[in-house]
Amino acid sequence: MCGFIGIYKTGDNSVIHRSALTQSLIEINHRGPDENNIWMDEKGRAALGHARLSIIGLDNGLQPISADNGQLQIVVNGEFYEFEKIRSELQAKGYQFSTNSDSEIALHLYREYGIPGLERLRGEFSLVLYNGHHNTMVLMRDRMGIKPLYYAQHDGAIYVGSEIKAILAAGVPAIWDEDSYTSRGFYLRDRSLFKGINSVPPGHQLFITPGGIKQNCYWDIEYNSAEELQNNHFNEEELVAQVHDAIEESVSLRLRSDVPMGVYLSGGIDSSAMLGMASQLSGTKMDAFNLSFTDMNDYDENRFARLAAEHSGARFHTIPVTQDDLADNFTQALWHNETPFFNAHGVAKYMLSGSVRDAGFKTVLTGEGADEVFAGYPHFRRDMILFNNQNQDAGLISSLTKKLEESESGYSRPDMPEDINWMLKQLGHGVSWLDNQAGWFKALEKMYNASTRQKFSNVAPYQQFYNQLDHRRIEGLDPVHRSMYLWAKSYLPNFVLTTLGDRMEMANSIEGRVPLLDHKLVELAARMPVSVKVKGSTEKHIFREAMKPYLPEDLYKRKKHYFRAPPATLMQKGRLYQLVRDTLSSQELEKLPFFEATKVRSLLDNLPQMTRHQQALIDPMLMELTSLCLLQKQFSIGTEAKLHSKVAA
Repeated sequence: MCGFIGIYKTGDNSVIHRSALTQSLIEINHRGPDENNIWMDEKGRAALGHARLSIIGLDNGLQPISADNGQLQIVVNGEFYEFEKIRSELQAKGYQFSTNSDSEIALHLYREYGIPGLERLRGEFSLVLYNGHHNTMVLMRDRMGIKPLYYAQHDGAIYVGSEIKAILAAGVPAIWDEDSYTSRGFYLRDRSLFKGINSVPPGHQLFITPGGIKQNCYWDIEYNSAEELQNNHFNEEELVAQVHDAIEESVSLRLRSDVPMGVYLSGGIDSSAMLGMASQLSGTKMDAFNLSFTDMNDYDENRFARLAAEHSGARFHTIPVTQDDLADNFTQALWHNETPFFNAHGVAKYMLSGSVRDAGFKTVLTGEGADEVFAGYPHFRRDMILFNNQNQDAGLISSLTKKLEESESGYSRPDMPEDINWMLKQLGHGVSWLDNQAGWFKALEKMYNASTRQKFSNVAPYQQFYNQLDHRRIEGLDPVHRSMYLWAKSYLPNFVLTTLGDRMEMANSIEGRVPLLDHKLVELAARMPVSVKVKGSTEKHIFREAMKPYLPEDLYKRKKHYFRAPPATLMQKGRLYQLVRDTLSSQELEKLPFFEATKVRSLLDNLPQMTRHQQALIDPMLMELTSLCLLQKQFSIGTEAKLHSKVAA
């Protein structure tokens, strides 16, 4: 994995300065500490910078990689799988390779086939390709959004980068995007917290030409319609075999590396299955790394992780983490994340990747993605029970429905925002994760100051989210598949694969490989009915059956447990909670353009009188508020009004 910065000149009076790229590469050196390089177009129209983490082709993979006497230039962040096969095909057509890196195939695929050639790429990646013949820059992001890719227009130029901080370092000002924050566009859409800086959506290309910017979707998840699934007859045994073989192929491809590889092991079935299969395929004793929350047993899964490691014959490494450790690492992890934490589990992942780096590793397999591909979250199970229980045991559904009615905290609150009710009306059914998120966000809105309430009272975040979807993709789908699609368009790339993936891994120069989000596996699972994904009270049923040979019995039967760090509010004598109190008692809270400081501090003062359940519910809100204050300080984020006043002065 790597990091890059690109600048494309759009204004006649603008000049690209080498120093801007140099500063950007310094800011993202953690993404590529092995070597870096800068290319600048001799006509001054474009420039590219690259920081490399060498994984394949260790000795000669310096980027940008060029062709056509320097008229074609490419920088890549990520990995392309099956690259040897494509490389041989291109060599047979007469193409000569100057590196052993997998990245170079993208350049020659483009030369031979144009943009359709790039669409043959398989893996987790983002890339920027500059064509000097046409003065065109092409941006492309992998299908599921595993690797980040941002862009911004400012002062006669377009900036592109692997992280927001690279774009800021190149000269784009750090200004709060107040609309993005209040509309949750930084989670629900392709916005960020920084005004004018957006992400390229997963499965999309961006074309930058002298005529402007054009965006194209080259891939999307295509679920079979409810009618197709109802009319098809499925043999579960055959489906289990198909899932097993697809995962085996995906893991096999990701075992290809010129450096040692470890495995993140949470204690759940996803990472345990990846460890078991990888151990068997590689025929070696692998290293498994587990986070252990030592000061609160309810959140510690070390026992289950150790069980999985023993079952697979792996070397087991425990990384103990306390609330004090989370406090000590919170600010630095947040700087890497560039978006708020609502739980400290992202900080824990940052610490985990640091320990893996210190152990001498550069790359790891992870279990992320199984919940998204095979409906593993409890909110998908709830959707099945309430809205999509065809082909399920009727008696069991009746029992599960009764249990839901008895414990419905967090869902379908009576004061839900009008736009969420509007959206659910359009869909014709509920979406449990949206109910939960909207209810939590409604409580956060009560902390807004008068100015924010006045300016953004009609922002309607969920209506905006719904209106910007490709509705052809959800028409005629089963409710659970709709819910899964909506999650894949929002929280998967903008939270799971950021806070629990790329950002916390690359912060310590660790490349995370995600076999369960291989697009061919995603396509296979999308053709399968809901009833084999959620079967009664069991999430990820088909995945469990396919991975059963690699799991100890206790893990095979284990229910889904969210990976969460202990809430700061439950340990009010710990340093993490003290960090929250100190931050929200500081002047940084008054500087935020969104909130009424007295309301926030009143909530803090009332915490000791709340029940532990109430405190745990409040915790995500306090973590987000703390994150916003610290981000503001770290990046010197201002408001547009203040920027204009400075310019006027």
